[in-house]
Amino acid sequence: MSADQEGRIKQLTRKDAEEMLRVINEAARRYEGEIPADCYSEPYMPRSELEEEKEKMRFLGYVAERLIGVIGLQTVGGAFLIRHLYVLPEFQRRGIGTRLLDFGLERATSDGIYVGTWEDARWAVEFYKANGFETVDNSKELLREYWDIPERQVEESVVLRCRR
Repeated sequence: MSADQEGRIKQLTRKDAEEMLRVINEAARRYEGEIPADCYSEPYMPRSELEEEKEKMRFLGYVAERLIGVIGLQTVGGAFLIRHLYVLPEFQRRGIGTRLLDFGLERATSDGIYVGTWEDARWAVEFYKANGFETVDNSKELLREYWDIPERQVEESVVLRCRR
């Protein structure tokens, strides 16, 4: 493990909002040109959307010298959702996303653990598959039931279920 990975995972609070936005929006730039153009915006997540999301879920962050990774955890009905998992581009492929995901899974409050992501974000789909998730046949139904997202995003997304 390199020195820049030696960090800790902590609960994020209101005072972390600017850093959360920085991590999410820098990491989400990878979507540009990959997901449909009408689904991508700059910034990817505006402050107002983050504030709404923080009311619905708990955010954790991976902190080394600064915040470099973010994950949102949400329980909806009988489902436990992994939301908004982002790592700064310069720290990707170093195990930080996996550490955040594992930390979130350890806190799962249900056996029904799901993650939704853009179907065209193949790297994200493959990341989750490599970490014990599998795609489900009823993605659209689950997205409409458990996620509060626009119908256009439902059309372009896929759900994966944790097999662990």
